[in-house]
This record gives sequence, C-alpha cells and structure tokens, in this order.
Amino acid sequence: MTATEPQVLIVGAGPAGLAAAVTAAHHGAQVLVVDEQARPGGQIWRRPDPGAGGPDPLAGPAYAAGRALLARAAAHPRITFAHDTTAWGVFGTSTTPDGFAAPPGTLVPDGPRVAVHGPDGVHILLPRALLLTAGAYDLPVPVPGWTLPGFFTVGGIQALLKGHRTLAGRRIVLAGAHPLLLIAAAQLVRAGADVAEVAFAQGLPAPTELTRALAALPGNRAKVAEGLAAVRTLRQAGVPIRTHTLVLRAEGDEHVNAAVLARVDRNWRPVPGTERTIACDTVGTGYGFVPSTELARQAGCAATWNGSAGGWVLVHDHAMRTTLPHIWAAGELTGIAGAEHAVAAGKRAALDICRSLGILDTADHDRELPAVERELAATTRMARLLEHTCTPDRAALNALAEDDTLLCRCEEVTYRKIRHTLRDNPGLGTADAVKLLTRAGMGPCQGRMCAPALVELLHQETRIPRETLGPFTARPPIKPLPLAALADAHDATTHTPPAPADTETPR
Repeated sequence: MTATEPQVLIVGAGPAGLAAAVTAAHHGAQVLVVDEQARPGGQIWRRPDPGAGGPDPLAGPAYAAGRALLARAAAHPRITFAHDTTAWGVFGTSTTPDGFAAPPGTLVPDGPRVAVHGPDGVHILLPRALLLTAGAYDLPVPVPGWTLPGFFTVGGIQALLKGHRTLAGRRIVLAGAHPLLLIAAAQLVRAGADVAEVAFAQGLPAPTELTRALAALPGNRAKVAEGLAAVRTLRQAGVPIRTHTLVLRAEGDEHVNAAVLARVDRNWRPVPGTERTIACDTVGTGYGFVPSTELARQAGCAATWNGSAGGWVLVHDHAMRTTLPHIWAAGELTGIAGAEHAVAAGKRAALDICRSLGILDTADHDRELPAVERELAATTRMARLLEHTCTPDRAALNALAEDDTLLCRCEEVTYRKIRHTLRDNPGLGTADAVKLLTRAGMGPCQGRMCAPALVELLHQETRIPRETLGPFTARPPIKPLPLAALADAHDATTHTPPAPADTETPR
C-alpha cells in the first residue's frame, strides 16, 4: 500500500475490480486494489502458482481478454495491489459508537473507513471512493454425503486446477444446472482427468428458449464459442452429458467412492426407479452462485432478494452507486451476470467515481459512456438468458437433504435440529433468530456455506417469504482474523501502511 488515504480503494481483483482499476487509473486516479489472493484475477482468471507444472488453464483463447486486462493493470503506475489482504470491516457509515466508526449520529464526510488485514497486520484506509467488487461463490447444496472428502463445488475443483494445476480427483462426476459445468469438465479432460459424467438438472432448451438465445448472441459470441468448444472437447473424449438428472447423494466411508444419480421430472423431482450409481472419487456440484455481499451489508448498503440473480444482491443505481455515499459496487454483488458483465460494470463504476472526484469532467465522461453502456446492454442480455434457463429450483434442492444431513458444517447442525427448533419455537421468523437458537451460521465461514440452505429450509417449513427471513446480519470481522490482529486494531488508524506488494506481470 502506498497511502492510508487512497483516492480510490477497490476491494477485489477479479474482472470488475481490474476493469475499474484500469479505467480509473487511465483517467488519473490513484488506485489501491485490495485482494485476498496472492495474485490478481479472481476466481475466473485465477493464475497458477509460480513454477507449477502442467498446462496453464488460462492459456486458451477464452481467457485472452482476461490476460490482457491483467497485464494492463500490473503495468499501470497508478495502480497498487495489496495482495494477501482481507477487507474485514467498513466503518464510519452509521451511528455505531465503536473505535473505527464516526461519532454517533454522523457520517464521515469524505468517505468510509475500511479495515484491512494483511501480511503486516491491521490497517485503516480512508479512501475518497470505495468500490466493492467481492464477486461470488458457488451455491452450496447440502445432500447426503456432501461433507465427505472428495465432494466439491465446481468452483473448488477449478480453483485447484487453475491455481495449483492439481486435479481434485481421477474420476469425477459433475452435476448441477450452470454452464460452468461444461467449461470445468473440458478443462479437466484436457488436464488428464476421467470425467465420468456431466449431469444437468434441467432439460434441453425449448424452441422459445432457443429464440431467446439467438437474441442474446450479439456481443456475446466469444462466450457462446467457449461453451461450444467445451461441448466438442467432451464429445471427443466420450464424456456423457445428461439432462433431467440430479446427484442425489455421495457414498463412501472416509472418502467419496460413488455418486448416486437419478432422472428428474420438469420440477426436478426424482423419478422413482431411475437411481443409478457411478463409481468415482470426486463429485462436483454447480447450481449457480451466491453474491458475496457480506462486507457491503456490514457497511450498511441496502440489499434486496433476487433469487434468479443469486440471492441477496446490492441495491444500486445506473452508475453503480450503492445506497451509501462514497460507496459503489460492481460485478456479482449486484447480481450474478458473468465476467464480461462484471468488466463492463467495473468500467461504468469507475467512470462515475472519476467524475464524482472531479478527475473526469462531464464532457469526457459522457463521451466514453455510450460504449460502456453498449457493453452492459449486451452482457445483460446474456445474463438474463442464463437466469431464465439456469436458475436453480431451490425447493427441489432442499428436498434432497435428509434429517441427519448436516446443514451447518462448521457447527454440525443437522436439518433435524433446525426442524425441531422451528417446531418448538413457532414464532421464529428470521434467519438470525434461528441462528441464535441453533448456532447455525456461527462458525468460521459465518454462514457462507449454510445460509442459502437455511433460508430455503425456513421458507419451506414456515412459508415466510425469503426476503422477510433475511440473510444473517453481517458483522465485522466478515472473515476470520487472528485475535492478535483484533487486539491491535484500535491502534491502527495512524499506523504506517505496509510496503507495496510485488506486482508481477501475468504469464
């Protein structure tokens, strides 16, 4: 880090954060990008460990735009990266009388206070503009056997492959509802894995859906070409791709050794008598993604429920401004829409930030805006298509869990315990209330693995709308921190910031 008071602070070095950083720096802003990973790129452009052997998963044509953006960001003199650094709290946006917040009843006039923890401990940053681009994570779907070693989300399998060039297993079953299954399966095949099957819960597109897909093609041909290339790779490798199929459970004693799948009807309900078992050592599920809104909600940014866009998404205006002054959001925080849309949204946010800071005059802003708006429109069409065809049936997925299935892995809370708690306490009407009585969501992941399933279970059991049940309240620190770091945190507002992280050029 070069200053405790950066002009623009961006949390997240994925597509949205990188695009915003390059755009803002191009117009003269000094930009600090904070990211938890050792190298920029986010999940989709996750870069291999230095010296890792094997083929580079980012070497193909589908990642050309990402490689170019990474190179531009790494080379720009106005962009500084703070890697291995977690933004764990945003303060000064409310009346909370704590050591990091503004005095009670006031707002920080020139921006929020952002608490980060990195290799040199805790620091408090005072940016003039804060852009949140924390991305998303795979939707966890509890089924019997999902806590066995060898059971992953497809994003976890990809992280091992991209970041470490490591196969999660030798014989892999992928199941879910998102096209990422095809991309991941093709990457695994190229890396030498035996992909036993790719199973989609939904059926083949209807004629009306094909028409909708044609309408989404303009501006998205590269994305479609990537999907077609993946299908071609799988067909050449003899990998079966099935529709109307769900993974019901994983089997094994100390590790996955089989997956049980079944054919499902149009409502994703298993068809009796269609169960079959596939021997495998790895199961990967991919039903979509959950926006990582925890930091934004902890800051006080308003969120709303949108199940087809991933769940709780941030409220924002056309310029990507949130409901709090000095805070913008871009990428999956505003709804799951893919890397291309995140890039366009990052550019849009950066233009507005630069204009708000007086770095970019209105005439130049308005001259650049139409091209960015066209990008947003094109990528939004593709996002809407995926929402229409790939939104998970949460009720059907909830029905796959059995009473003794763990819902909260951290605190070992089962579905049975949640149901008994609801039966014994009929007045419970929020996720937080259930959390207090059962401890579900109180573990190290702070509900990331169990909150979607818990809200769905509560909705099915009580019929209370999901938007009323609410997410868990997001509290700092939003990610685990060493106790020593918290003990020193109140002295961090005037600390000298750490030295800049080494910025390496993408390979």
